[in-house]
Amino acid sequence: MLTDVMSFSTSEDYSTLADAEVLARAKREPELFAVLVRRYEAPFLRRANAVLHSPRDAEEVVQDAFTKIYLYADRYHPQEGATFGSWAYTILNRVAYTRYAARAKERGRRAELEPEHYESLPDDRAEFLEDLSIRDEVLAALSKLPETAARILRLQFIEGKTQEEIAAAENLSIPAVKTRVHRAKRLFKEAYDSQRYE
Repeated sequence: MLTDVMSFSTSEDYSTLADAEVLARAKREPELFAVLVRRYEAPFLRRANAVLHSPRDAEEVVQDAFTKIYLYADRYHPQEGATFGSWAYTILNRVAYTRYAARAKERGRRAELEPEHYESLPDDRAEFLEDLSIRDEVLAALSKLPETAARILRLQFIEGKTQEEIAAAENLSIPAVKTRVHRAKRLFKEAYDSQRYE
């Protein structure tokens, strides 16, 4: 695991630093990036393994995701409704689904995802997972949605939660979550398209 090979000075209590502050300081003090690795490695591994069903692939995906997070640190700008965690999970999801597609192609067939992960795949109504460079446009479009619609999209597509997790957190049935996600995606596409052609 990455935390086994990364270390940093213990002269300061890093537990009190917010993720965004750690990321900003890591640009000048690279050893501080280990703080973020310690905070996110275990949940990242769970998420990647849930998509790939392969501990080895999951570990490689998590390492790749952390590399991209560090390399793209300058692209992260704190904004309302978008935490460091949601930004980091967007990168992880993209790397995991890229690996999933590659593995499926290697097997010469389309492997089936578990039903709860299918909705997390990017599609024509969830273009914001396709390219990190459109992040600002996405946040602007999300800000135009009703709070319930924006929240359910953030939970599923940015934070990477399964529909079961969303149902439990929001006190909804799974069919109700599916309906809300479908409606929210339609509203998002309308808001996103309208601002692109303004």
